[in-house]
Amino acid sequence: MRFSISREALLRPLALVAGVVERRQTLPVLSNVLIQVDHEQVALTGTDLEVELIGRTAASLVEVPGSATVPARKLMDICKSLPDQAELQFSLEDGRAVLRSGRSRFTLSTLPVAEFPNIEDTQGDVELSLPRGTLKHLIDATSFAMAQQDVRYYLNGMLLELRSNLVRTVATDGHRLAVCSRPAEIQVEPARKLIVPRKGVLELVRLLDDSDEPVTLTLSASHVRAHTGDFTFTSKLVDGKFPDYERVVPRGGDKVFIADRTELRQVLSRTSILSNEKYRGVRLHLKEGNLQVMANNPEQEEAEENVAVEYGGDALEIGFNVGYLIDVLNVLDEDRMQMTLADSNSSALMEEPGGGDALYVVMPMRL
Repeated sequence: MRFSISREALLRPLALVAGVVERRQTLPVLSNVLIQVDHEQVALTGTDLEVELIGRTAASLVEVPGSATVPARKLMDICKSLPDQAELQFSLEDGRAVLRSGRSRFTLSTLPVAEFPNIEDTQGDVELSLPRGTLKHLIDATSFAMAQQDVRYYLNGMLLELRSNLVRTVATDGHRLAVCSRPAEIQVEPARKLIVPRKGVLELVRLLDDSDEPVTLTLSASHVRAHTGDFTFTSKLVDGKFPDYERVVPRGGDKVFIADRTELRQVLSRTSILSNEKYRGVRLHLKEGNLQVMANNPEQEEAEENVAVEYGGDALEIGFNVGYLIDVLNVLDEDRMQMTLADSNSSALMEEPGGGDALYVVMPMRL
């Protein structure tokens, strides 16, 4: 294998592919990136057996096609440290990868290409196309609510629901729920529900932008594959049953207030400084035209803030984990937010005034 490539052409796909590669691996070859070179194209592949990402880029010159696996992090750090617009020459010599640029020369260890695992190329039974911006918005609006290391493994990911003319993402960690839906020109019969693992969601969203360019999704029983431009992303699906989120959404709350989103977020952030570090609890006292936010901690320190709200109903006091409320306010798009409450023991429903394409449910805390 021998080829030349510019630093910039290599660095963008390499940075994304290296993000998939885990540092601490049971299989040494999984900390490597697979480089495959044919006539003019260079393909880079990284995987951790759950998620696989292939990035393609153009070489300046290919003298000898071939393939090799080299340590992903070291290769990326070398590329980053070289000057802008540098030209790199790659070659395989005596089983090692030699990288030359200007007066620099680096020799990297390689591992056999045959050892590099390939996520089996299962035939997808459904293929559909969405605008990248739509999928990015759906993930950004809900991914914060995914569980991290829950024993209920099916919560450590995101539900992707595809039905004719609609795409929906749902995430929950048991304390809060995020649901976002967007219309889309797709035909899926019957409707499909996939649980994409947390890492797969976070890597996929890095490939997306706000454009209307298409991302093509291929669905099979055990995998989802996404094609965007020069990248092919594959993730295993979580085998499990996602909770029935429709049942969790509170209905019939009669106490509805509207507040300025930015102002409320700042009030909650300031109050949270003196909340209990472990439980992060704040008390909301809602009365006509005003929301009082209070926090205290075991050191007997207290914070109290007031914010004007549009509300004309009965008074209510309720406690929440302040981090959960701030997370929702961070992802809502509108300048104002609406919160619907029933009583001090019922979940709160947060959304844009009058609805919108996303809704958020936050469980209360006893304080």
